[in-house]
Amino acid sequence: MSHTAPPTESPLYPIREVSRLTGVNSVTLRAWERRYGLIEPRRTPKGHRLYAREDIERVERILQWLNRGVPVSQVKDLLTQPEPAETAPPAAGDWTSQRRQMLGAVDALDMDHLDGLYQQSLALYPVGTCISELWQPVVQELEERWEGQLGAALQRRSLESFLRTRIGIRLFHANRTARGSTLLLDTLPDDDGSLWTLMLALAASERGYRIALMDAPLPFTDLPLALERLRPGAVVLCSGKAERSDVVRRLLPRLAEQLDTPLALCGPVARIRAAELADSQIEVLGDDIPMALDRLRPLIRQH
Repeated sequence: MSHTAPPTESPLYPIREVSRLTGVNSVTLRAWERRYGLIEPRRTPKGHRLYAREDIERVERILQWLNRGVPVSQVKDLLTQPEPAETAPPAAGDWTSQRRQMLGAVDALDMDHLDGLYQQSLALYPVGTCISELWQPVVQELEERWEGQLGAALQRRSLESFLRTRIGIRLFHANRTARGSTLLLDTLPDDDGSLWTLMLALAASERGYRIALMDAPLPFTDLPLALERLRPGAVVLCSGKAERSDVVRRLLPRLAEQLDTPLALCGPVARIRAAELADSQIEVLGDDIPMALDRLRPLIRQH
């Protein structure tokens, strides 16, 4: 149970600062406290949460376990073990079950069930973990299933509509307070939809970037004007496809030479075409979204 903050010389941090330092949003921190007793912040006389340095270190240990696939319900017991998390054997996680449920919800077009899984995952886990362990594997499996499958377009459009609505709401509110650089995110023309772009938008917004998300592929000729008006720190183009060879080998490298802002690729296209773009000015970020954002950060700083 949380306790009132006693007089102390040790620094205490409000929840917004702990969220900034650890990358875990305030909703998740409160859920870890109330539902699982993972952290016990002090309280001001008015009831505001205050976190000591050891609380922040505990949050970082919790993240280590979650990133290894341990269910949040099992983390509390593991935190009492004397050995450090990095040397302890990994516990079996519940991600497989969650992926199976999510795939079933998409197959059945059960948007209510999908919404419950979406909200629950983001309430209990950091966005980056949700992307790596849940959403990205689900999208990859779905895209493999959808090749030539009857009803694939219906499932894809339903899932995109669902994510566009939920993520769009988060972006709207997050953009109003975001202090990071603007990222212009768009989908390449051969992709059947914007699933990779939406996932990247969600992950990048959580890291503090202001997101300019295009709802449909923007003509390459309009990108210079978009840069002039939006002044982004980088342009990231996504695709779950290999894309046409003339686009990858000729049009995109030429575009990168014309722009004075970093132009990057993310998603399967970046993995498939990496070797062909090695000598170009295009930044190839790969198809692991959290790692792609790690690679993007120094490029924006340099720019």
